[in-house]
Amino acid sequence: MPVPRTSRRNLLKLGGAGIAGAAAAGTLAACTSDHSPATASASTPATKVAFFGAHQAGISTPAPERLAFASYDVTVDGTVAQKRAALQQLLKDWTAAAAAMTAGQAVPGDSQNPDAPPADTGEAYGASPSNLTITFGFGPSLFDDRFGLAGKRPAALADLPHLAPENLDPGRTGGDLCIQACSDDGLVAFHAIRNLARIGRGTVVMRWSQLGFGKATSNGADQETPRNLMGFKDGTRNIDGADDALMNGHVWVASETDQPWMRGGSYAVARRIRMHIEAWDRDVLSDQQHVFGRAKYSGAPLSGVKEHDTPDFKVIGPDGGPAIPDTAHIRLAAFENNNGLRILRRGYSFTDGILDSGELDAGLFFLAFQKDPRAQFVPLQQKLGAHDALNEYIEHVGSGLFACPPGVKDGSDYWGSALFA
Repeated sequence: MPVPRTSRRNLLKLGGAGIAGAAAAGTLAACTSDHSPATASASTPATKVAFFGAHQAGISTPAPERLAFASYDVTVDGTVAQKRAALQQLLKDWTAAAAAMTAGQAVPGDSQNPDAPPADTGEAYGASPSNLTITFGFGPSLFDDRFGLAGKRPAALADLPHLAPENLDPGRTGGDLCIQACSDDGLVAFHAIRNLARIGRGTVVMRWSQLGFGKATSNGADQETPRNLMGFKDGTRNIDGADDALMNGHVWVASETDQPWMRGGSYAVARRIRMHIEAWDRDVLSDQQHVFGRAKYSGAPLSGVKEHDTPDFKVIGPDGGPAIPDTAHIRLAAFENNNGLRILRRGYSFTDGILDSGELDAGLFFLAFQKDPRAQFVPLQQKLGAHDALNEYIEHVGSGLFACPPGVKDGSDYWGSALFA
């Protein structure tokens, strides 16, 4: 099958929406008086997340307000050795650029030569990094015979089976590599994706992309639980990224892996979930609450009073049935009802205009991190796909699976270096 070459279309879509989101956030760009790239302006305090460490940032890190996500295909030609060397060089260049951008610096290189394109595209000059994190992953398709990496494919990076309710668009599915850029400033997140795509030109093309806004899932104990586009709080019982015991037990890959290069990493599942907003908006409040198993405004489970009350699935409601219905989303997803199974959810809302049907193309860009998708995301989604009352109002239309390697140790290291050892 030919590789889709949709980089220009995707980048233009990403750019327009990213700039619009940044404008709404009130971002200002600037240069210093000598016309050189500036770091954070005096009026904007620098808010930085460390790039180097045992694990990649952007997984356990509390989710900022904006997301720019992109999937890429590697298209470089040559022998296996040449293609492998080109891939390694790309990862080194991407790592150096990501380290600089997350520190609030310009992309490394010459941006002063008037006779050459600047190394940095410039739209984020003077802006704070605004908690920018850039997270990288390898897709299953990378481990074919192009780069001599087939023997390094982790067993956990198995292609996802059909998972209802899905009707996947091939143009929004798969990819050799992925980048997740998150920031409280939409322009800063877009700038990261734009510059990495530019650095990769000639080696990779963008396969598909997605912008997200208003983090739709809480993943920190001190974060207020956000709401999804259906108006319900999302992530009340999500893993707290600062809880080392839960992260080690459910998210970070350890000695159980068959590929040592993945130790300290995690597996990301990305699902573009379209919501049938118009049908949902016509449903009565009581039915909406039964679909989720929570009160819409307080977020409390239907067996409790406050948002963080532990759901009691044995409580009987006024009608003589379970207070939290058997088909309610929180009952089916609860770790108590799944032998302790948990994933770290990290979702963002999206809206991408109007469908041919006249309906809004809007929903949840669902990101989840875990030790092994075969034992975590897949069985959980199979259960939800078979029984969840929410399925009447949603459809999975895009998908990706990626192995996110451990963090970068220092400035001499690069993303996925252990894969090539």
